[in-house]
Amino acid sequence: MKGDDALQKLLKSFERYYTIKSDGLEPPFSAEAEFHAHGEQYFLVKAAHIADIDSNEYVFFAEETVLSGQRLAELDSAAWEKGLSRVKPYFGHRNSDVTLIILADKIDEDVFAKIKKSKHYKSYTFGLYGWSNFRTLAYELSTGRLAYNRPGKDLQKLISNL
Repeated sequence: MKGDDALQKLLKSFERYYTIKSDGLEPPFSAEAEFHAHGEQYFLVKAAHIADIDSNEYVFFAEETVLSGQRLAELDSAAWEKGLSRVKPYFGHRNSDVTLIILADKIDEDVFAKIKKSKHYKSYTFGLYGWSNFRTLAYELSTGRLAYNRPGKDLQKLISNL
């Protein structure tokens, strides 16, 4: 399967719950997806408002012919910085996760180990204003091999459809 076909198929699986943007993006990403959820808690009546709970996720998609260690580091830092720039922590903010999905024709062998060790975490005001986690997944189109970090393990179900 070609990279662009795989990306379109992957974006289809996101479009039900996420807002997808694939036009007018600045490099290095081919597409972006955003998810926002808002919940409220009350005690018996709406006037007894207890809490607001906001949860967000920012997903960045990249297409590469060959994914090297240096390119992985560039994509990793660009996704993390861009995702954190969109976070607005406040008392009702629960979490804002950043996800990076890379579709590559070929992935260098050392990159598989680097992705497993990839980790970013940020806590806002000691967790009172929420936190941010980083999930990453890389898919080698030529062989079907996957690489993901610990929080990104749930993403492998999405790729199984490709």
